[in-house]
Amino acid sequence: MSPPHNPASVDVLGVGINATDTIIRLPYFPARDSKVEIISTSMKPGGQVASAMVACRRWGLRARYVGKVGDDAAGKFQREEMAREDVEAHWIKARESRSQSAFILVDEKSTERTVLWNRDPRIALRPKDLRREWIRGARVLLVDGHDTAAATRAARWAREERIPILGDFDNCYPGIEALLEYVDFPITSRDFPERLTGEKDLLQSLPKIFSKFKCHLMAATLGPLGVIAWDGVRFILCPGFRVKAVDTTGAGDIFHGAFLYAMVRGMVLEETLEFCCAAAALNCTAVGARGRIATLREIENFRQRSARSERAFDSKALASAARAASLQGPRKVK
Repeated sequence: MSPPHNPASVDVLGVGINATDTIIRLPYFPARDSKVEIISTSMKPGGQVASAMVACRRWGLRARYVGKVGDDAAGKFQREEMAREDVEAHWIKARESRSQSAFILVDEKSTERTVLWNRDPRIALRPKDLRREWIRGARVLLVDGHDTAAATRAARWAREERIPILGDFDNCYPGIEALLEYVDFPITSRDFPERLTGEKDLLQSLPKIFSKFKCHLMAATLGPLGVIAWDGVRFILCPGFRVKAVDTTGAGDIFHGAFLYAMVRGMVLEETLEFCCAAAALNCTAVGARGRIATLREIENFRQRSARSERAFDSKALASAARAASLQGPRKVK
């Protein structure tokens, strides 16, 4: 569907987190009461929603971002980076406040990361910070689950404007269920469905969430094993792509940016999930949340040529779980 003829219209809109990350590369993760020489340190822009908007802009979409920063150097850095990326940004500045920051320890041996973060409560995005005109004219909205009251207001406005809503959720913050009432496409971390439902088995928790919140699609990312999705009838498993990972920071952010891109471009679901997994995998081959936002051509070549991960679930298990979910029908999450 073509966007409305409106000079203020954009393809993608993001309301949510930005962060300034200090990446600290270590030869191995330090043991308690030990000393380890640092390989390198670097300051990078990050944040779930902010990074997704940057990815979409680099892929040629018109992107708008709404977020909050402090009046410190990190906030200035965020504003400058978004301007450099040519993303239309609407910033709310909190006076005498620190912007969100994180120190990310990257273990060179395992490529696993440990995030040490701090967030001044004064930079929480609040409903009163938002303007409805920022929502209008977007083709799709991305929200995260951090400042749920503000995200819910944005999502409610988007629903009234008939704008589809994508959600990026990793933790069950207060108000998350009210927000989920408006989200059409929740794509969560692997652990989020269990945190919300108490059900450890993804093949049971995904249909439960789908039924309760009447989603169009419910999915969970699986790290290097890709993504699993439930559309109300079937499970769709997309294995991941094998890469020599350097830093997994931002993989989920770029996955969600890729999903937005695929929605705007009208890709079918299987192609969408493959595109997302490929874009996320490539981002892991460099340092930082936006370490390697590959070009569309690079992603396509990578999709065609690269080896895939093992399957997180076999076909028989998926078919059996789909039958069970269909027989149970709509059920409420406890």
